Order: sequence, then structure tokens, then C-alpha cells
Amino acid sequence: MAVVFASVAPVCLYAQEQPTASELRLLDAVNRERRERGLKVLRWDPALALAAMRHAEEMAKHNAISHQFPGEPGLAARVNKAGVHFMAVAENVAQAQSTVTIHNLWMGSSGHRANILDKDMDSLGVAVVERNGDLFAVEDFCRHR
Repeated sequence: MAVVFASVAPVCLYAQEQPTASELRLLDAVNRERRERGLKVLRWDPALALAAMRHAEEMAKHNAISHQFPGEPGLAARVNKAGVHFMAVAENVAQAQSTVTIHNLWMGSSGHRANILDKDMDSLGVAVVERNGDLFAVEDFCRHR
């Protein structure tokens, strides 16, 4: 099993009001980590989830992970385009065969772990896209204005 991380389905044209089962597992895992450390849990943000979905679809299309592909706007522009007004923004991207593996990879990486445990963040949008048995996952974090 090859596991790759850095953090094709139909294009999502609407904000995700409710997370899918895979997205909920990642949201719950983040909030479990935060609760265990006495941090405030993150709330689901549909607009952040939309930004995350658009990027997860790009990763699946390219069959690769990256925080930005050629011709694709950067994180701040993607989140702004989705309608999020933020003071701070961060992103985790990954590719693996399960959400458990993805979360464990993120927690084992200092930069990704720092995003998950950032005390200043208040919201999270998660997207998971499956392609040929691999999951392409994006977590977009923000602190709202």
C-alpha cells in the first residue's frame, strides 16, 4: 500500500451543509484531538467545505496532492471565492486509502498537526474525494473575522 501526503467525483457547485461520512470522521477526529488537549472544538463551515471540495477534486483529477496546481488559485483566493471572510487560514492535504490513515499521517506531521491543534482557528471545512480506491482529503481551517 502506497501512502502519499503533503493535505473523479462530479464537481460540487453548492456549499456542503452537512459532511459526508468520510468527512465527518475527519471532523470528529480533529475535534477529538482538540478536546483531549482542552482546546475549543472547530465548527463545520459549509463555505470552507466548498473550498476544500473544489481543491480535493483538483487533486483527484491530477491524481496527486499539492496545496496548489498550475493555474489554480492559492488557498486564500480559493477560500475567498467560496465566500469565507477570515483573519487566518490553513490547509491540510493528503492521499491514502482510509480516513484513519489520513488523520494519523496528519497527526504525525508537525505542520499538519499544528493546523489541527491551532488554538486560534474556529472553523473547519473538510472534503474527501475517492478515485480508484484512493481518498484525496482536504481540511481547510480558518479564524473568521
